[in-house]
Amino acid sequence: MVASMTGFGRAVGEVEGLTVTVEMKSVNHRFSEISVRMSRQFLTIEDKIKKVISKSLHRGRIEVFISVEGDSLTDRTVRVDWSLLDQYMKALTDVKEKYSLSDTIKMDHLLKNEDVIHVEESANHSEHVEEKIIQVVKNATEQLVIMRNAEGEQLGKDLNIKLKQLLEHTEQLEQYAPSVVKHYHDKVHKRLQEFVSGTIDENRLIQEAAIFADKVDISEELIRIRSHIRQFSEALLQKGAVGRKLDFLVQELNREANTIGSKANDSEIAKIVVELKSIIEKLKEQVQNIE
Repeated sequence: MVASMTGFGRAVGEVEGLTVTVEMKSVNHRFSEISVRMSRQFLTIEDKIKKVISKSLHRGRIEVFISVEGDSLTDRTVRVDWSLLDQYMKALTDVKEKYSLSDTIKMDHLLKNEDVIHVEESANHSEHVEEKIIQVVKNATEQLVIMRNAEGEQLGKDLNIKLKQLLEHTEQLEQYAPSVVKHYHDKVHKRLQEFVSGTIDENRLIQEAAIFADKVDISEELIRIRSHIRQFSEALLQKGAVGRKLDFLVQELNREANTIGSKANDSEIAKIVVELKSIIEKLKEQVQNIE
């Protein structure tokens, strides 16, 4: 069964006091495009994440949002710039002595400057954290696949209904097309009778009808339409990414319908062709959603 390119997946996991949350959403795209958004400290595993996703999702634009939260995620260390602090102390002492100030130099005078004392943060995670992120990505991907498959099943049902309608209209054309030549034969015969009293050149009439029949013959187009419908139906039962193949078949169906329309010298055939093209257009819209 075919899969849709639209869906959403979410998974959560815990490791070493950290909570890993992965959310994924996918939309239609001609090719496969994976965008990963996460903390810079985990960028080293971005390629691994994309490989995990691409094993299950072959087409579509997939956006991945990864958050890792917890107190143990970073180490915090207080740093004092002793050299700068010495200079501050000397400067304050010099000012006090030069201007004979009685004020006492206090700690807050020295430490209130952020350049003197500050807190440094450094990443703190093990390989277990990275492994957990990969696992949660796999779980979220599985959820996304389930949703895409469910929507694909509905798309497949709708496409099969439209294929059945296409086949019905094709059968109408097959049944009606031969009468077009006969109608033309009778029409020419009647006109000749109006202008020629008595004798009619039957050979000329047969030749004229044969030339017309060749021009309006749509049997080859109808055979190809049946073939495309069969291939389309078979592709809907295949596994994997078949969207491009279906898109190609829709283009070919539209090509044959246009050819029949250009050949048609009959209002009834023209009406059926309009219905054909309407159904093909709906097929085209739905196919854009298939992986």
